[in-house]
Amino acid sequence: MTLILASNSASRRAMLEAAGISIASAIGADVDERALEAEMADAPPAEIAQALAAAKASAVSAENPGALVLGGDSLVMVEGERFDKPRDRAAAAQHLRFFSGKPLHLYSAAALARDGRIVWLGEDVATLHVRELSEDFIESYLAAEWPEVAQCVGVFRIEALGVQLFERIQGDYFTILGMPLLQVLGALRDEDVLVS
Repeated sequence: MTLILASNSASRRAMLEAAGISIASAIGADVDERALEAEMADAPPAEIAQALAAAKASAVSAENPGALVLGGDSLVMVEGERFDKPRDRAAAAQHLRFFSGKPLHLYSAAALARDGRIVWLGEDVATLHVRELSEDFIESYLAAEWPEVAQCVGVFRIEALGVQLFERIQGDYFTILGMPLLQVLGALRDEDVLVS
């Protein structure tokens, strides 16, 4: 069965390929994420992440009949505020200042769709405790990690220098990378993409 990733995320693709999942293609979904988030402004963050993952999977699936499409999304909440990818380096620095010394909740969701219809939906949350970040650290961190972290909700790559932001992490590593991978693998077995 053909599996399409409804994402241009390099980390999601690398995670799947490292787990032995063959991706036929990766296609960015044409979804107005900000509009969907605005419609769901009062919904719990896990539901918003699931809705975004489902919207991406459905959109790409509708254009690729017969294929199984995997969509994913992650969002960050800190002190009740939702954060998207930073629009520029100044915004990234502002995000990091706000995160400093606080728990960051990272919600990652995934959805499988076929012929425009969702056949599976999953999500997970990880809590990453951000240490106190000095201005010098924020500047040197962004000098090293920008623009790569421009595509990262939370302004970090846990597999790179982003690990230096945290003093403690609670949650699944794959969830932090951007997908509840163990749940996805189970769903792919259920869909006969993987051997049970």
